[in-house]
Amino acid sequence: MITALKLLSWLVALAWLWKAISAALGLRRIPNLLDPQYNQSPATTPSITVIVPARNESSDIAPTLESLLNQDYPNLQIIAVNDRSTDTTGEIINTLAAQYPAKLHALHIKELPAGWLGKTHAMAFAARQAIVIHQPDYLLFTDADVIFAPEAIRRSLAQAVATQADHFVTFPTPLIKTPGEGMLLGYLQVMGLWATRPWRASDPKSIRDSIGIGAFNLLRTSAYQKLGGFDSLRMEILEDLTLARRVKLAGLRQRVAIAPGMVALHWAAGVFGVVNVMTKNLFAVFGFRTPLVLLSCLWLALFCLGPIACLAFSETRTPAVLTVAAVAVLYARSSRHSRISTWYALLFPVGAVLFIYCILRSALTTLKAGGVTWRGTFYSLAELRKNRTLLT
Repeated sequence: MITALKLLSWLVALAWLWKAISAALGLRRIPNLLDPQYNQSPATTPSITVIVPARNESSDIAPTLESLLNQDYPNLQIIAVNDRSTDTTGEIINTLAAQYPAKLHALHIKELPAGWLGKTHAMAFAARQAIVIHQPDYLLFTDADVIFAPEAIRRSLAQAVATQADHFVTFPTPLIKTPGEGMLLGYLQVMGLWATRPWRASDPKSIRDSIGIGAFNLLRTSAYQKLGGFDSLRMEILEDLTLARRVKLAGLRQRVAIAPGMVALHWAAGVFGVVNVMTKNLFAVFGFRTPLVLLSCLWLALFCLGPIACLAFSETRTPAVLTVAAVAVLYARSSRHSRISTWYALLFPVGAVLFIYCILRSALTTLKAGGVTWRGTFYSLAELRKNRTLLT
């Protein structure tokens, strides 16, 4: 028994050490748009339309749109989509659009057609309008709670043009307002490196290493049309991840960059706010497959909680210490991009427990309700499963 446990603890330690080494080497290859050499404009000044879908975002939509209106890139249009809001989101959008009629355009959706998720419908609707009216070279899809530094679009677009990207992602920086948020988001950034290797996003052969982030999905318009746009992703809860996977499968060029603080958002208020956000979509990450959820939870317990337990035994203490050191390295390396303190590594086991809870809660809540309520509309589990795109 002790021999088997010792062997298992060493296997887990070696896996973590390999992940720490590969990530430490790989992450440094991702361009940082804050570096002086990236402070430039695209050589050809291509046109870009930014699409901002919003539903009941009255507290966030004005700062987001104002940050976009203050961009230092001239050839830019903004479309803000009021998606059936029941608060003052629509009025705020209209007020700003009246102040900046040449740059900001308001769209209002009053009804959701059958067979659509609200967000994908809002983005698809706005993209069709943009392509017909503005005929932009690029489309940027973002969220209604993202804040952009004045140079964010210029620097990102310049790098996208320079690298001939069809799909470009600038990683957003999470705004941490409570220790609970930092603990859980810090854990997620480290574990995300097991799911995808962002430094391999540009490798056309590495399909699994596709990166899609709803806060900053920049696409060449021709690539968006080739993929069928969001019209082909009508019922995708994880539309950003699915879009990224389709980019790679289509043989299009995907590129990523970091820029700490240049694109920023506050995920949710407090640790339970983050938990509630993940409850809505985590089951979808596993394709609504209960066996995969259970296997993943067992894997997380083994890889994240097992080494902590092994610290108590002399036979397994050495590999356990090596595992803890590897985890700390991943936190330190990731913090350079996300600005989430390395000290949150001390709460790694708590983050693991909470994440396992989030996965199980998401699955149980969805199964109990028979579906998901998304942007005020209920979607049955049978409908979601029928229309899902496999990511795993």
